[in-house]
Amino acid sequence: MAVLEATFETRREAEMSIERLVQEFGLDRKAIEIVADGALNSAGEDTSGGDNAADTPTPSEREDAALNDRIKVSVTVDDEAEAERVRNAFSEFGGDRS
Repeated sequence: MAVLEATFETRREAEMSIERLVQEFGLDRKAIEIVADGALNSAGEDTSGGDNAADTPTPSEREDAALNDRIKVSVTVDDEAEAERVRNAFSEFGGDRS
């Protein structure tokens, strides 16, 4: 058993990586942990999703997102084949592996 980790600039990238692992590769959600990569609560380093400006009715970007640090995803894997799928999902969504 091993633990693989990666950090992401946005919460959306981290969540997309997790969804790839769970929905397409069948990983158990209990094997995945997502936390702020620092002491403060964080939504990542860059705006994404609902933090971006909308076409209507709100034309301005939100400024209340907790953009304090990167998002860290840790995944416990059982074998090398599973580890390779995790590495690929991390890379696909811009994760920096530690």
